Amino acid sequence: MFYGEFDYKIDEKGRLPIPPRFRGALKDGVVLTPGAEDCITVYTVPEFRKLSTTITTNPLAKSKIRKLGRALFSTAFSTKIDAQGRIAIPAPLREHAQIADDCVVTGNNTYLEIWNKAAWEEEKASSQEQAWQIIETLENNS
Repeated sequence: MFYGEFDYKIDEKGRLPIPPRFRGALKDGVVLTPGAEDCITVYTVPEFRKLSTTITTNPLAKSKIRKLGRALFSTAFSTKIDAQGRIAIPAPLREHAQIADDCVVTGNNTYLEIWNKAAWEEEKASSQEQAWQIIETLENNS
């Protein structure tokens, strides 16, 4: 399980340190994809395979599955953590998330997200504002 938030800087070669407590879980490599809210999503290889299976076995129309597959798999990158505990973030993903130097790595249960620091502050405030309303809805439905 991934949780917490960690401030980092991306170096001049586009490398980002991974929080030490997550390195063991990511030792077999990661899959990076553009996130829905202008961040970068970091999946473990097994979690990405699970997502792939969910997509390919979903009862949606085949045309929608193809579009989703193109959007997700054509923009995904596979990488490994180097000896210093860093991953290389490809330029297209850095551009997608508007990350030049300061960034935040956040845990989101089964995956990590990498955010531009300013964008994360906005998203965090918005998420926290809505979180209790969502929790109350979940409690009322149980």
